[in-house]
Amino acid sequence: MLLAFTPYVGFMAIIAGLLSASGPAAAQDRRQSEPGQFDYYVLVLSWSPSFCADSAERDPARAARNPECAPRPFSFVVHGLWPQYERGFPEYCQVPAPRLSRNIVSSMLDLMPAPALIFHEWDRHGVCSGLSPGAYFETIRKARAVVKIPPQYLDLTSPLTVTPEEVEEAFIKANPGLKPDGISVSCGGRRLGDVKICMTRDLQFRGCEEIARHSCRRDQLIMPPVRGRGAG
Repeated sequence: MLLAFTPYVGFMAIIAGLLSASGPAAAQDRRQSEPGQFDYYVLVLSWSPSFCADSAERDPARAARNPECAPRPFSFVVHGLWPQYERGFPEYCQVPAPRLSRNIVSSMLDLMPAPALIFHEWDRHGVCSGLSPGAYFETIRKARAVVKIPPQYLDLTSPLTVTPEEVEEAFIKANPGLKPDGISVSCGGRRLGDVKICMTRDLQFRGCEEIARHSCRRDQLIMPPVRGRGAG
């Protein structure tokens, strides 16, 4: 009796486990298929000199063709504005994504210096906002206008060694209302990568523990100077 019963109980336990696991997953999948269904935004500001230095090390020819890495000086540029769930995030909510007009792309080049970046961010993240292309990129511009870049990073003329905590503290000081649990600093290697700032859907600062706890833990980071402002 025990030998006959035990496999049955084990089989039913497996089925029950699968059913219970599939419920939330299915709900998450359904939510991801609905543009506009998200909880908050993450504004991602990339330190352009680091991006171009990293790109030049990996593929000099490709980096030379990237408009972001041209002689025009860029400091922090907008990498994206990402809709987020409290846990996880939606992406590619509409495939193929609605096309972007040439006027929209050209209008964003002061904040997002490469057309390829603009197209990628729209396809992967923008469509999940539920906004039209024009409204989404206008929201990016408004979000960027909310955030003040710390003055010491605006026109960096020589390499600067910082800690992730120093970068976070500088942004918090420059932006009243921004809290430590609402900002994250990334580092792909020894250079500063980007700064992520969490914002409500109406572009107010807010906490986001899931983002903040993934902040870089390196002891030191290098901020290369803005191109045309120094060497290194």
